[in-house]
Amino acid sequence: MDKFRNEFLITKKYAYLNHAAISPPSLMAGHAFEEVCSQYRDHGVLCHEKWIERIGEVRGLCAGLINAESDEIALIGNTSEGLSLIAQGLRLKPGDKVLLTAPEFPSNIYPWLNLREKGVDVLFIKRDNGRFNVKDVENAISPDVKIISVSSVDFITGFHCNLKAIGDLCRRKGIFFCVDAIQSLGAIPIDVKKCGIHFLSAGGYKWLLGMMGTAMLFISKEAQRFIRPVSVGWKSVKNDEDFLNISLDLKPDASCFEPGALNVPGLHAFGVSIELINEAGIENIKGKVFELNDLFFKGLCKRGYDIMTSMEHNERSGILSFKPLSSAKELHGFLRRRNVIVSDRAGLIRISPHFYNNEEDVKAFFDAIDAY
Repeated sequence: MDKFRNEFLITKKYAYLNHAAISPPSLMAGHAFEEVCSQYRDHGVLCHEKWIERIGEVRGLCAGLINAESDEIALIGNTSEGLSLIAQGLRLKPGDKVLLTAPEFPSNIYPWLNLREKGVDVLFIKRDNGRFNVKDVENAISPDVKIISVSSVDFITGFHCNLKAIGDLCRRKGIFFCVDAIQSLGAIPIDVKKCGIHFLSAGGYKWLLGMMGTAMLFISKEAQRFIRPVSVGWKSVKNDEDFLNISLDLKPDASCFEPGALNVPGLHAFGVSIELINEAGIENIKGKVFELNDLFFKGLCKRGYDIMTSMEHNERSGILSFKPLSSAKELHGFLRRRNVIVSDRAGLIRISPHFYNNEEDVKAFFDAIDAY
């Protein structure tokens, strides 16, 4: 995987181990972004047809990443937007219940809490050090639960939940299954059909190595007839280029959730980022990330640090979190001053390498830890 390292200029200065926060785009993604901006500046609308054709390809790339169809993908701005579109679009009724986990990243909480004003109840499964299992989910289900929404990977501990088991449970119970996949997509394979996922939202700027302001929303064909966009615009309808004959005849697929103009430069870069991930191979990426985290795990254990992340194969992700011997805030600041970039989350230090990182970055991390 070292051949990809030169694509990421950030490696020239930093040991960048923070892909669970914001990832640097590759040179190719940056060039794609800049090219569209240049075309926009120099030619205006004359490049529009070419841009739209490429966006169709990007939609297909997103679909291929999760074993979906292109007409099950909407291109949106961020994970929260996708989850809000689902929460509002399902038109849940007073007395209906939504089942979540806690603690959880707010993107997968606020869109559902916002339904309380409509009389919808929100229930929580309590995580234990980030973990929960399908039995916990089953025990929390009551007759009025209509949808379960989980993060594929816990943003603090990196626990990767069993999506297949939860999806099977939802099938048996007749419950919608929604996934916030931003902390796994791009580093860990995901198959929406195999896992029985009805809805999935994931921003492009973490493990997918895209730009901020880009994301994908998956709405399965099975679920599309149960959901309606709450925000509609000229791009939501079938004949979107017929500006004079007004007819609220919505597109019969997920693209009706795109009401207007899209982030064209960002989506072009997003497409290149997915192509780079495909070239590297998602299974190869997962293997490399796990290999790097094994090195961090061994080195931290040797130095007496408590690891808060499960190292069980089916529970692992790209995140490795540990408890500092003193202040997480102080250690985080010290590492940053040494150009080692990680995150401070809930009193833990969170490491999240990607496939272009290597043992030089591991050494830089431990040199800084030992200096501290």
